[in-house]
Amino acid sequence: MTAGASRTQKAAYYALYYLLKAVGLLPAWFLYYPLAGVCYLLLYYLFRYRLQVTRDNLQNAFPEKSREELRRIERRFYRHLAEVFIDTIDLTSISRRQLRRRMMIKDEAVHRKEVEGKDWIAGMSHYGSWEYFIAYALGDGEGRETIGVYKTLHNRVMDMLYRSIRSRMGMEPVPMSVILRHVVRDRQQGIRMGIGLIADQAPPWFHRDYWYDFLGQPTSFYDGLENMALRFGMPVYFVHIDKIRRAHYTARFELIYDGQERVAPHEITKRYAAKLEAMIRQRPELWLWSHRRWKHKPTPEELEKQREEECPR
Repeated sequence: MTAGASRTQKAAYYALYYLLKAVGLLPAWFLYYPLAGVCYLLLYYLFRYRLQVTRDNLQNAFPEKSREELRRIERRFYRHLAEVFIDTIDLTSISRRQLRRRMMIKDEAVHRKEVEGKDWIAGMSHYGSWEYFIAYALGDGEGRETIGVYKTLHNRVMDMLYRSIRSRMGMEPVPMSVILRHVVRDRQQGIRMGIGLIADQAPPWFHRDYWYDFLGQPTSFYDGLENMALRFGMPVYFVHIDKIRRAHYTARFELIYDGQERVAPHEITKRYAAKLEAMIRQRPELWLWSHRRWKHKPTPEELEKQREEECPR
């Protein structure tokens, strides 16, 4: 976990990890009520954390809503975001039994039967409490692993912290840059895998070769989910998340690609984006609106070229 880190980075990591672990041992009622309330006040009223980004995103996604409705969603989002911060702290010390209660996977036995003997992909998103997906790894048996694909953070200390949190319950965190090599190696060793892939982030410019209609706006998506599914013949399941109450969620898997169907280019990502939009519209406050999702927009020429390629005359 700390290989290659400097002494200063290691010291900062251990100090931060055990500080959060100590805080995480406090009673849940204190963490999710007084402490989460203070975090909300700091984020929303004092620091105004990415408030303009959040407002712009909500306004563009829901132009039909009134200012009062948008402000209501905005406040609910920041309350939820404060709780997600607490979730992350709690994961440094939470027990396996507690995590099972916090993230209940609907029809888990049925799903595990469906993917038995297969490699598969969980199409995840920054919705609900995405870090709680590590609960799925609790049910892994011998010869199977749950992989969490992640983007390496620039801050080495924070990167080590998140890797240690995600691996506590048996999940294998794998950087996005080496996931293909990891998949090939596991297959050669006969290890079956479920790959948790958060696919709703804005990709860098060299991945922006197609624009999807998402929340009423031209939007680019990473193509890693689709490329991996097609290259290795992996089924793709969209992960539906619902928040029951503070720190308690349910997850449900829905098959959107069976690993064998012949599909048009971008079709799998289109299905993922459609499912994600429907989920967001049900409870918009649970998605990560503070992310600069639409920082890059296509030019009219790019959209026209795409339309001409899809509908040649």
